[in-house]
Amino acid sequence: MASETVEITTKAKPETVWDAIRDVGALHTRLVPGFVVQTELEPGARIVTFGNGMTVREPIIAMDEDRCRLVWSAEGAGLSHYNASVQVFAMEGGSRVVWIADFLPDGASQQVRSMMQEGISVLKATMDKAAENS
Repeated sequence: MASETVEITTKAKPETVWDAIRDVGALHTRLVPGFVVQTELEPGARIVTFGNGMTVREPIIAMDEDRCRLVWSAEGAGLSHYNASVQVFAMEGGSRVVWIADFLPDGASQQVRSMMQEGISVLKATMDKAAENS
């Protein structure tokens, strides 16, 4: 099973970042606008449409308020397995955000890594902008 990890630091306070992450239906407006262009909620999951036109169903597995950690899986996009987590950590002057994904097939590493890098870059820009506006 392949695994990818990306992380960023942002000037945004951990509570600001976590509030946007935990708002699972607002990826396209609060967390990664443009990278995600539409998010629809259904019981226990969200349907996510990415800027590249790909649509996946993402069941929400767990939301840990104490650890500021969200876990989800994904169905579609040619993957037979996808499970990911994103977690926010407090640090001096802002936050550190870590996104980890485990997936199959292993051959999808380049595609998944590329999308994760793009997504985490948009998340950083969005959260840095939120920090400047607060």
